[in-house]
Amino acid sequence: MKQSEIKEASTAELQEKLAEIKKAYSDLKIAHAISPLENPIQLKTQRRAKARIATELTKREVQ
Repeated sequence: MKQSEIKEASTAELQEKLAEIKKAYSDLKIAHAISPLENPIQLKTQRRAKARIATELTKREVQ
């Protein structure tokens, strides 16, 4: 997700998307531990997307 998409999304949508990304990231890590991924950059992409969404949710809680 792009940062502009994250800012426009509602809090409920972001929480749902965060849960999906966390699940996908853990699945990728397990698959990578068993055998190397074809595209290991997916791990970095998922990790950063998770961080972006978590940051936006924290930012909204503070306000």
